[in-house]
Amino acid sequence: MRDLGSGFGYVMKGQRWVAGHGRWLGFGLLPGLVTLVLYAGALVGLGYGADNVIAWTTPFADDWASPWLGLFRGFLTVLLFVLGLFLAVITFTAVTLLIGQPFYESLSEEVDRAEGGEVPTSELPLWRDLWISGRDSLRILVRVAFYGILLFALGFIPVVGQTVVPVLGFCVTGYFLAEELTAVALQRRGVELKERLALLRGRRMLTLGFGVPIALAFLVPVVAVFLMPGAVAGATLLVRDLTAEREPEPDDTAAGAGAGAGRPGVPLTLEK
Repeated sequence: MRDLGSGFGYVMKGQRWVAGHGRWLGFGLLPGLVTLVLYAGALVGLGYGADNVIAWTTPFADDWASPWLGLFRGFLTVLLFVLGLFLAVITFTAVTLLIGQPFYESLSEEVDRAEGGEVPTSELPLWRDLWISGRDSLRILVRVAFYGILLFALGFIPVVGQTVVPVLGFCVTGYFLAEELTAVALQRRGVELKERLALLRGRRMLTLGFGVPIALAFLVPVVAVFLMPGAVAGATLLVRDLTAEREPEPDDTAAGAGAGAGRPGVPLTLEK
């Protein structure tokens, strides 16, 4: 439970950081605004067309008597829209980070610089960073789609589908949102997706404490846009502390100098 509170603390620290650096707040709003327009159009289209999609996929119910036909298809329409909203919350961060890669990378670097210590920078060209970010986001999206379909199916279970499943949905959403947000700072540190996921699994409650409140806030699209810069800043602060916990002790650094331990420019290895 303590880690849950600590995770939420990083959410607040990130928002306070950008509030104290107004120029970076405005700088970080631009990608979110672009993504918001795209997603608003997609969700409006889904809202208008969901009932037609459900009618097309359930022809066996055409002859059902009223009111069962309306109740059945109405329930499925609501579930379809909720699934679309669930995927939108997850992919909103990924798409915004992809569109705003140069913006958020600069913001993350500035947080590192302001907090002191080493400021890791990516030595890769922009196109390569975008490729890695897009590839990793697609891998995360596959995982999210799997859990989304599973939770969608579990939603049909009476009582459990209306109580436990929504809670699990927000936990899944929060976990993968945290991964997407911390990826900005961890990618600059040379940490691959597999290692990032292992790092977050090692502090699962901390990760949920950070990601779930953001997931809840991101349900309101306009709020998501304004919170995004602070979420990136908070994720960077979280990464700084998590990676500091994994750094070798001074004696170990000296002993491992021949292997490149502790040298600038050598990516941090998070594997146990």
